Amino acid sequence: MKKFLAFSLILVLSLTLVFAGTYKIGFFAPLTGWAAADGSSALRGAELAVKYINDNGGVNGNNLKLIYYDDAMNTAQAVSIAFKLIQQDHVLIAVSGSYSSTTRAAAGIYQRLGIPMISAYAVLPQITKVGNLIFRVGTLATVEGRAGAYLAVKILGAKRIAVLNIDNDFGTSLTKGFIEEAKKLGAKIVYLTKYPIGETQFRTILGALKKSKPDVIYATAYYAEASHIVFQAKQLGIYVPIIGQEGYDSPKFIQLSEDGSYNGTLITTDLNRDSSKPIVQWFLKTYKEKYGISADMVSASAFDAVQVAAVGLKNGTTPDKIREGILSIKSLKTSVTDIEHYTKSREVFRPLTVQIVLAGRFNFFREITDPDVLNPER
Repeated sequence: MKKFLAFSLILVLSLTLVFAGTYKIGFFAPLTGWAAADGSSALRGAELAVKYINDNGGVNGNNLKLIYYDDAMNTAQAVSIAFKLIQQDHVLIAVSGSYSSTTRAAAGIYQRLGIPMISAYAVLPQITKVGNLIFRVGTLATVEGRAGAYLAVKILGAKRIAVLNIDNDFGTSLTKGFIEEAKKLGAKIVYLTKYPIGETQFRTILGALKKSKPDVIYATAYYAEASHIVFQAKQLGIYVPIIGQEGYDSPKFIQLSEDGSYNGTLITTDLNRDSSKPIVQWFLKTYKEKYGISADMVSASAFDAVQVAAVGLKNGTTPDKIREGILSIKSLKTSVTDIEHYTKSREVFRPLTVQIVLAGRFNFFREITDPDVLNPER
């Protein structure tokens, strides 16, 4: 009887290994260096998604396993990681938790070697243009830029707009979409300048900007630069609305902004913290409990990127099946960022939220739903 029970146990374990295997998902992000706060946030979001999916039965009875590496915001390192994830770790799909430059560099490798890749939050339009296996969860830069213009002109009534552009792929692509739409809506760009990433002194350009008497300032930035912009603007007596984007969407922006200078800042972002959707409130609550800090757009986008990968894997594990599965998405109920569907260019279509920063938190201000503004194919 003991031998029979032992044999039965071995048989059950063997069958379990066969029918409940592991689907490997690759992940890369800047976990060290100047972008480590965003990279770490993305990793936490991706890990939480893996736990959520596995706790709810996995994908076709298989658990997900996240294999991740630090790209340190280095394009050569991101490319090296891509080869490693594909050739050594044998991942079925990859998720970028990194910025536009590293994501674009790695995307070509995944496309060439036939492994689907999802960009969690990098906005550069050229990323998905690499090939038919490259998808995005975050909002396309030109769409987010248009949404910022819609907010400035149609909602806030601005006629004269000043633009500050962080001089990299992120800022330039957002600014392009914003200016084109703002002019189309009848507004005038009365001041335009660019500044380098990492800049801390904005008083000179803000002083020149003030003389142009804008109704609104559109400033592309990450949270560090944004905190200096809003503080120094207040110091100079500039009290017109400042519109930012997802780069502001981090607890770090509030922490770094001196004397409550963040108050009144408006941002376009994918994360509506005041959403009534159960998955959003579960995500925000669980993230805070597990990691001791508040979730942001980056973590939410990485969470959703893994959710999208899971939908693809549910359809099959070959590149074509994964691709077909993602393209079949219709209103992804488990998404935190309200993914409605994918377009033919593998971009997400979704409503975009506007958050206002008040009293130490991000609050719902408005939702932009105009399909013309939101259409990635436009």
